[in-house]
Amino acid sequence: MATIRKHRDKYQVQVRRKGFPPISRSFHKLADAKEWARHMETQADRQELAPSRKELKGITLGDLVRRYRTEIVASKKGADIETIVLDAFLRHPICRKSLVDLGTSDFASYRDERLKTIAATSLKRQLAPVNNMFELARTEWKIPLKNPLVDLALKTNDNRRERRLREGEMGRLVEAGKKTRNPFVLPVIRFAIETAMRRSEILKLRWCDIDLARGTATILETKNGHSRNIPLTSGALDVVRTLAAPTGQESFSRVFPLSALALRLCWDRLTERADINDLNFHDLRHEAISRLFELGLTAPEVASISGHRDMRMLFRYAHASHASIRAKLAVCGIG
Repeated sequence: MATIRKHRDKYQVQVRRKGFPPISRSFHKLADAKEWARHMETQADRQELAPSRKELKGITLGDLVRRYRTEIVASKKGADIETIVLDAFLRHPICRKSLVDLGTSDFASYRDERLKTIAATSLKRQLAPVNNMFELARTEWKIPLKNPLVDLALKTNDNRRERRLREGEMGRLVEAGKKTRNPFVLPVIRFAIETAMRRSEILKLRWCDIDLARGTATILETKNGHSRNIPLTSGALDVVRTLAAPTGQESFSRVFPLSALALRLCWDRLTERADINDLNFHDLRHEAISRLFELGLTAPEVASISGHRDMRMLFRYAHASHASIRAKLAVCGIG
């Protein structure tokens, strides 16, 4: 709070806020003293004043990262991946710097160093939890610091993928899949193309989440936290029916008992055996969503299946095939 006292012919103002060094100034007029006090208190509340060097000196960036990892990341759905990212970040010398000496210039040097080995998009993704950590430390933990990443310039190229299955690739995946020892790899691939579900959603799907009579699947755990109920195509139902549906308590078991790591390794071997380059498992979601649009479904209908709540993100996943466009133009007598 601010204190004002008159000393001889001047008004002396002192503003104190926890986490910030006290600041003072003298004025000839009381009105000016009060206005300056209110202005400085507002700046302190907005974290716009220079933080107390004494309070920040004993805290390193690594201390902050470790607290964030323990208290916040551990309860997140993507805790495993984010923990790996933060553990790697902790090994960098920047994490040994005290918060009082840490600034945007330090992260600029870190950025320049990292961009020699990874793409800007990857770096931006890796710095996202660090940025969130600074904001949380400032607003919830009440640590008087400024977020050094706010002013960090990090230009990224538009990395949206337009990769879809090319002619003959599905057949090659099937043929290669027949030689794999894991019986669930091909069913997972077919199911992904039929449902537009994310890999994590497919792997978490339980038998009790599927209603064969109604032809629907309920997805409880999603990326955006909103559950959804989607209709299953005849192709998706065929995939499910080829698997042995358990009964009783076993109905809570997973439809596709694969770990994310096992699926990734199987996918890599499968695409290599099929001689298919530059095809990620997530591209199957692009393929599925694009097919839904080509079937004539509206954007809200596709979003209800894919789970997108932002139409802009939905359209990033929709890429019509040129063959389909040419066929429609031909029907209209164009081209």
